[in-house]
Amino acid sequence: MKVLLLKDPKEDDCGQDPYVRELGLYGLEATLIPVLSFEFLCLPGLSEKLSHPEGYGGLIFTSPRAVEAVERCLQKDTKAEVWKRSLKEKWNAKSVYVVGHATASLVNRIGLHTEGETCGNAEKLAEYICSRESSALPLLFPCGTLKREILPKMLKDKGIPLESVTVYQTIPHPGIQGNLTSYYTQQGVPASITFFSPSGLTHSLKHIQELSGDSIGQIKFVAIGPTTAHALAAQGLRVSCTAESPTPHALASSIRTVLQPHAC
Repeated sequence: MKVLLLKDPKEDDCGQDPYVRELGLYGLEATLIPVLSFEFLCLPGLSEKLSHPEGYGGLIFTSPRAVEAVERCLQKDTKAEVWKRSLKEKWNAKSVYVVGHATASLVNRIGLHTEGETCGNAEKLAEYICSRESSALPLLFPCGTLKREILPKMLKDKGIPLESVTVYQTIPHPGIQGNLTSYYTQQGVPASITFFSPSGLTHSLKHIQELSGDSIGQIKFVAIGPTTAHALAAQGLRVSCTAESPTPHALASSIRTVLQPHAC
C-alpha cells in the first residue's frame, strides 16, 4: 500500500529516512516529497548573540531549521574554533530546551546537551520551561517567520524573559507541483497523505486536490501533530489520525491503524 509523506528526506545513520523505514516495517511503501524550502536571515546577528552566552539564561530550539541556522554561524573557521574552545562549554552550563527528538539530535551534533525533547509541541515545551526556569536572564530563541506565539506568550505570562531572533523564513519548494504530478502519474492516488506542518499544507493542498480529483475522498489524511491537524480541519478535510508524538514510530503506528484497522 502506497503512502505519501510531504517532507524532506532525512537519512539517519543507517542511510535511510527513518519514516520510510518504520512504515516499511508495516508493509507500507512510503514516498517523500518536500513541499517547503527555507531561506536564512540575520545570521550575523545570531552569531553575535551566540558569542555572548553570559547574557542569556539558555537556548530554545523548536525546529531543525533553527539549529541549522546556528550550524551555519559556526561554519566560519574562527567561530568554530571559539565554539569548541569555550563557547560550547559556556552554553552547556545553561539550559538548552528543544521540541522533539529530531531537533534534539541536531542540537547534540553541535555539542550541546538538551532537555525537554519528549515534549511533542511548543505548548508542552513552554509548560516544561515554566516549571523549571528561574533565571533572570532571557532565553535566546532562534525561530522562523511563521513561529506560533503560544510559547512566547506562555513564558511572558510567567514572567520568564525571552529574546526571539528570526533566522529563517519558509517558502514553497520550487518542485512541489512537478514532483506531485510525477508521483500521481507513476504511482496513482496514495492511500494516505501525511502533512508535517500547516505551511506545508498551505503550499501543497491545491495541487493535491487537482491531481486527486473525485478520488480525494478515498485518501486518509494524516497529521504529524495537533497544530497541523487543526489546519487540516480548517480546510474542511477529515483528519483520519494524528500521530501521538512527532516520531517515525508513532506516525507509522497511526497510519498502520488507519489503513489496516484489523491488524494485530
